[in-house]
Amino acid sequence: MTTQYKNLINGELVDNGKWIDVVNPATEQVIGQVPDCGQADLDKAVAAARAAFQTWKKTSVEERRALFAKMAEVIKTNSDELMRLLTAEQGKPHMQAGSEIAGCVGMTRALPMLNLEEKITEDSDKRLSRTRRVPVGVVGGIVPWNFPVLMAIQKIVPALLSGCTMVLKPSPFTPLATLRLAELVAGVFPPGVLNIITGGDALGPLLTAHPDIDKITFTGSTATGKRVMESASKDLKRITLELGGNDAAIVLPDADVSKVAEKLFWASFYNAGQVCIAAKRIYIHEDIYDELSGAIAAYAKAVKVGDGAEQGTAIGPIQNKPQYKRVLELIQDAKDKGYKFLAGGDHDPSIPGYFVPVTVLDNPPEDARIVAEEQFGPVMPLMKFSTINEVISRANASDYGLAGSIWTSNPEAAVEVAEQLETGTVWINESMHLAPNAPFAGHKQSGFGAELGEEGLLEFTYPQVITIAREAA
Repeated sequence: MTTQYKNLINGELVDNGKWIDVVNPATEQVIGQVPDCGQADLDKAVAAARAAFQTWKKTSVEERRALFAKMAEVIKTNSDELMRLLTAEQGKPHMQAGSEIAGCVGMTRALPMLNLEEKITEDSDKRLSRTRRVPVGVVGGIVPWNFPVLMAIQKIVPALLSGCTMVLKPSPFTPLATLRLAELVAGVFPPGVLNIITGGDALGPLLTAHPDIDKITFTGSTATGKRVMESASKDLKRITLELGGNDAAIVLPDADVSKVAEKLFWASFYNAGQVCIAAKRIYIHEDIYDELSGAIAAYAKAVKVGDGAEQGTAIGPIQNKPQYKRVLELIQDAKDKGYKFLAGGDHDPSIPGYFVPVTVLDNPPEDARIVAEEQFGPVMPLMKFSTINEVISRANASDYGLAGSIWTSNPEAAVEVAEQLETGTVWINESMHLAPNAPFAGHKQSGFGAELGEEGLLEFTYPQVITIAREAA
């Protein structure tokens, strides 16, 4: 019998008798069911969050931190179960799923240490003026399918720490581990402070348009982010949007090929390339292009693609069928255009699961779809460049501006290049590192607002200025 997972509304585990199937992308078999919620279910969750907000906003930061410590311990205690469930629904190998759950523990411990202290803006003979931060209210959170549990934690913790309450919607493709987490922490927070509900494509627009939600925090595609922003604008909801990226990696001519090849590979192919901050355009200086492209291709051919639950698997399947079809379409377009493949490019449709072979392309043109569009799959286009000014111009010629990386034997000199990239984050000689105390924010069409760090915490608050005249009325 298929396991049915329940929603968390007002501290209780509930369902409405309507169900959505959840599929293992490695086997295409149904592995669980979750409630298919509509307006009535959403109204209950929002009402619970609204009622809880009146009390929760008055709790101290110390009280909230104590509850997050309990939550972190619950996640750690049940990490193996959550890891296996995450692999089953998302597809990523056990090692990567384990890293995600460990990241949840770390974030749940670290983010509550952030502070939003009051600031004295004037202390004179005439007046005392101070600025404090107050919670926005009820937050609606929408989580993607690539890092479903970690992205949920990165929204839940700062929202609740600020004094807000939350209604969180996981992706219908990957809701199981999040609902299991909801079950495990149901008794940690007061009823209504954290509500987690599931539903199909119709639930997201209902959430963003709900009149009693004060803020939306969304992680997903730029196209969907624009619709979220439009919907939220109707009643001027506050928004945080963490959107798509087409991140450029720049390999300078002094880079050590023996050290860089494997690192670049995983900068692109971690989680089967389904990472918003993965390196999706690799620019390699012409002096080392042949050597490095050959080393990357050789490494690619040795990596095992398969079911994430099987020992030795390094890259799992694409998480869902629509994205699987889109990645295959991009690869087919590259074939039709006659671009050269250094690895991959062919797939066997007779094999169950949404598997795409590790694919590396040799110097496709800048206007190729495989370069200009975010692939979000195990596909890596390698391109040659000649000069620093040229590659900076090519890297910046994108509507996206999420992150980027530079690879070199002289990291101090690379800072000057990094400062010219139009992205929110630039790594030198590493990739995909995010810290709880540093903001993560996209430029251009890669986002609106920030997550993580003090800047991310501020997103869930309003400033309030209280001024006292020294002379009594």
